[in-house]
Amino acid sequence: MSAHPDHAMFRSARSEIAQPDMPLPLARPLVPPGRGDWLRAPLWANRGLFAQVAVAAVLINLFAIASALFSMTVYNKIVPNNATQSLLALVIGIGIVIAFDFVLRSLRSTFVDIAGLNIDRVIGEALFDRLLGMKLIDRRGANGAFAGLLREFETLREFFASATLLAIVDVPFVLLYVAGIAIIAPPLVVVPLLAIPVVIAVAAGAQPLLGRLAQAGLGEALNKQAIVVETIGGLETVKTSLAGPLLMRRWRNAVAHHATIALRQRQLAAVTVNVAAAMQTITYVATLTLGVALMVDDRVSMGALVAASMLASRAVAPLGQIAALLGRLSATMSSYRALDTVMTTAGEGGHAAPLRRPQLAGRIAFRNVSFRYPGSPVRALDNVSFEIEPGERVAIIGRVGSGKSTIARLILGLYAPEDGAVVIDDADVRQLHPDDLRTNIGSVLQDIVLLSGTIRDNIALGDPDLDDADVLRAARLSGAHDFIGALSGGYDVNLADRGEGLSGGQRQSIAVARALVRPRAILVFDEATSAMDAEAETALIGRLEAELAGATLVMVTHRQSMLRLATRVIMIDGGRIVAQGPRDAVLQSLAAV
Repeated sequence: MSAHPDHAMFRSARSEIAQPDMPLPLARPLVPPGRGDWLRAPLWANRGLFAQVAVAAVLINLFAIASALFSMTVYNKIVPNNATQSLLALVIGIGIVIAFDFVLRSLRSTFVDIAGLNIDRVIGEALFDRLLGMKLIDRRGANGAFAGLLREFETLREFFASATLLAIVDVPFVLLYVAGIAIIAPPLVVVPLLAIPVVIAVAAGAQPLLGRLAQAGLGEALNKQAIVVETIGGLETVKTSLAGPLLMRRWRNAVAHHATIALRQRQLAAVTVNVAAAMQTITYVATLTLGVALMVDDRVSMGALVAASMLASRAVAPLGQIAALLGRLSATMSSYRALDTVMTTAGEGGHAAPLRRPQLAGRIAFRNVSFRYPGSPVRALDNVSFEIEPGERVAIIGRVGSGKSTIARLILGLYAPEDGAVVIDDADVRQLHPDDLRTNIGSVLQDIVLLSGTIRDNIALGDPDLDDADVLRAARLSGAHDFIGALSGGYDVNLADRGEGLSGGQRQSIAVARALVRPRAILVFDEATSAMDAEAETALIGRLEAELAGATLVMVTHRQSMLRLATRVIMIDGGRIVAQGPRDAVLQSLAAV
């Protein structure tokens, strides 16, 4: 016995679900997709499911014609002739049609949901991959606003892969219903032909204003998100510095502005939807009124009038859905344009074929490097040049704001120089693949960020090549093992966001362990011990002296004790090198000044 065709369609749909363990296509951080490609590609990949949705829609709308023909037959043939036996056959037939209609509608919804799942996973992963690969210089605005922008992906997914699609699929069948009326009762076709343009014109006319309101609403929504994230992230400071009233005023203004814009959007969108609903009723009434007049002249039968009135209502009904759809279209397009900017911005490196260097020796050179941060009128570095040989230990010192940390960020490839070049092993950092660069460089930055999860996770960061022995070795080197052992859960203690609950020194110890968990050709420490007490720092220095043999070390520090690890010192002031040379010689010259 052959399988039911609907069951075959369902199995086909299930086979197209992207399983969690299946590899998904990833966005390439270095080669951004073209405008809209990131959205078109997953939509096209699910074309099989969408084709089945279209087939189901064709059958469903044909069944609607069958219902109208059933009514016409009953009034024209069954009632005048009292043909009850024929009526029973018709009822059985229409019952089968209704059953098929129910099955097909269920399958259609299932296909759309499966396509939505696939698109959600693929675009969601590509979006997060693009986030990981983006340049820091392109991350403009508050973190909360940027995070809110990424959440606009949900608006897109809902629009392109949900019940919205069903409304779009049904629209072409408006012509089918109009054609059915023209065949059954030709004089009555004028009613839907007059009503349909009215609905379309009202919906289209509202689009320009809806677009402007959607753009303004998106900006206000992102502003609200930014205020919330800023408040949560700095709650201790907000409380202790009495910054609450200031943030409350900002929040009230943002809520008021967003609510006002949202109200105007809803009111305007409601006008289009209400016009469509009114036209549907008007179409039905007008069809009946005109049909009765035509029946008097024997130009239309009663059955044709009933069937035509049913089809006229069905012809206008999808336009009501489209009116609501167009109301959401403006918000969707605003989200699409904002996300498209993120997805098509060049990532780190910016080269289609970056240089792959799995192993680096550790030679670093700055060649006439100048750099300024976005929006800053002053250069953080101005024509800086120096070279660091493999295995050399260099301390970078200077006053606050002199450009020390900027050097560390440029070595790590977090920013690109405005002029000049940062070269590692004779290759411009901009040409090296970011993964190779970060694999060979262990870093501890000024702002220590620990991730939610266990201490073990924060040290190993999910690297499959590392085992517990590597984590223990790195923790002992950094001194983190001393306090981790005193915790009830040890290395399996789950940390809160950013390591809340740990002291600054403890967070730095975990960050140092993270940098030392695997052999690195280069280590970049930016005030890596600034929160440690003198005893912990001295013990760390003693352990590092043996561990750093053969590795290139670049230290940004203001702690005199950390200079024990350095063989050479570079002093920065105002973004320029003012002194450099062997450690003792530079320190003596500075002491003499």
